[in-house]
Amino acid sequence: MKEWIRDILIAVAVALVIMQFIKPTIVKEHSMEPTLFEYNYIFLSKQQYTFTDVKSGDIVVFHTNMETENGDEKLLIKRVIAVSGDKLAITGGAVYLNSEAMNEDYIKEPYTTGYVEEMTIPDGKVFVMGDNRQNSLDSRSPDVGLINEDAIIGMAFFRLFPLKEFGTLH
Repeated sequence: MKEWIRDILIAVAVALVIMQFIKPTIVKEHSMEPTLFEYNYIFLSKQQYTFTDVKSGDIVVFHTNMETENGDEKLLIKRVIAVSGDKLAITGGAVYLNSEAMNEDYIKEPYTTGYVEEMTIPDGKVFVMGDNRQNSLDSRSPDVGLINEDAIIGMAFFRLFPLKEFGTLH
């Protein structure tokens, strides 16, 4: 009996330690298609940015000031396009990072809607967009705007479900 209780306590302790570093998350929107689809089950690295800086191309989940239909805080998942010190512009359907058109082979359609006059991303902020640019509420919108690095919960690094797409994210 004591061994059984001990084994359960060890399993709970291991689970709690893992949850300090990894957060399971379910994708609930279409804004990251074709990279992530609704109901994909992914893992976030909660400690990723404790040891490294946020990079362009990272897929992150972050806090917003928005609410879901039931009044809970709305979390968003987006791709980091520009980080502190980068110059970003969106014009003519293309995204320019540091004055060069980005090659974004991960986006759903080869056209980015909207216009953003060239801007320099301030310290501690990032510019994010969904991979499904025609259906993404992101930094192009004043409702989202630039994201504070402190608002980032974690970086998506692994897809668990669906099983046919099991593996690391990039």
